[in-house]
Amino acid sequence: MSFLKLENLSKRSGDIWITRDVSLEIEQGEIFGLLGASGSGKSALLRLIAGLDAPNSGTISIGGSEITRLTPEKRGFGAIFHSDILSPRSSVGENIALNLKARKISKDEIKQKIANILNLFELSDFESRRVDELSGGQKQIVALALVIASAPQLLLLDAPLTNLDPGLREKTLEVLKDWIKESNTTVIYATQNQEEAFAFCDRAAVLENGEIPQIGKPIEIYAHPATAAVAAFVGRNNLIRAARLNSNKEALSEFQTVEGDHRLFVDNVEKQRLGAINQIVTLMIRPENLILTFGAAFPEDNLLKAEIIEINHFGATTRIRLDADGLKLEALVIRLIGLSVGDVCLVGMPPNRIKVLKD
Repeated sequence: MSFLKLENLSKRSGDIWITRDVSLEIEQGEIFGLLGASGSGKSALLRLIAGLDAPNSGTISIGGSEITRLTPEKRGFGAIFHSDILSPRSSVGENIALNLKARKISKDEIKQKIANILNLFELSDFESRRVDELSGGQKQIVALALVIASAPQLLLLDAPLTNLDPGLREKTLEVLKDWIKESNTTVIYATQNQEEAFAFCDRAAVLENGEIPQIGKPIEIYAHPATAAVAAFVGRNNLIRAARLNSNKEALSEFQTVEGDHRLFVDNVEKQRLGAINQIVTLMIRPENLILTFGAAFPEDNLLKAEIIEINHFGATTRIRLDADGLKLEALVIRLIGLSVGDVCLVGMPPNRIKVLKD
């Protein structure tokens, strides 16, 4: 039995569906991501789970018991949304203590829990400091410490680390993940930061317009996006509009691109996605799977001539934008191999690296 179960959960505002027929099953101790752009429905779904809003239809269950109409207090979940949950004129320690006092535990136990949680996040020196004296990033970490100090059975986090610089965000996520696994707490983590979600979450659901087109492990979503919209959001992609030319009985399916009028071959491994002959579909290939060369030997299929129009360096990798007779492509390479803007090179797209996506 799953720990948390959502069945056909829908919320409407007037004629607009904020979430629509959302169904999820999340296991005990799982870190589950809600990944989507701003306005996709992540926060709305968290508010329904927290009990802050009521759905128009559908149910929410914990451990097999329905809680759809329970108040937030009776659910006992921990939650951090965009709004500030801290008392600005009180100290860090007082904020955490106030949250713990509601659990009716002894003063000595409260004192020990405050010390433990502040030590966990390396905030011991901040216990007596007032919240309004903290930076935005420090406030976010304190808010996180406050919520997990009460050891909720379910932790709902809505972009809780947006004000942290990359280094501190990564470190905080490592600390949080260790605590989650040790305490076996179930977490739903909403974010539009793909790298953050993929590094932190066991599984994730991609939200788009209040619906979920794909659920899976991060690597599965990255490597095999279910739709063109998911591919456009998750990671950087080359999305190519093309029409199939030959029968799907062939080992390789032949496509003609809309831009550039190129012939591309794709491994015929997902016949149901290829579309009818002459039907426009979307082909996807990751920038890291493009091969750039001035003529080195590799499979001749999908070898295009292209001009380099932009080069951007990102430390260990270099991103190169290309124009192949109107077909714009992007490649990600580790070594620049002597290429410059304005050079013409050959771009290879291995047939087994190209995916055919549903629109």
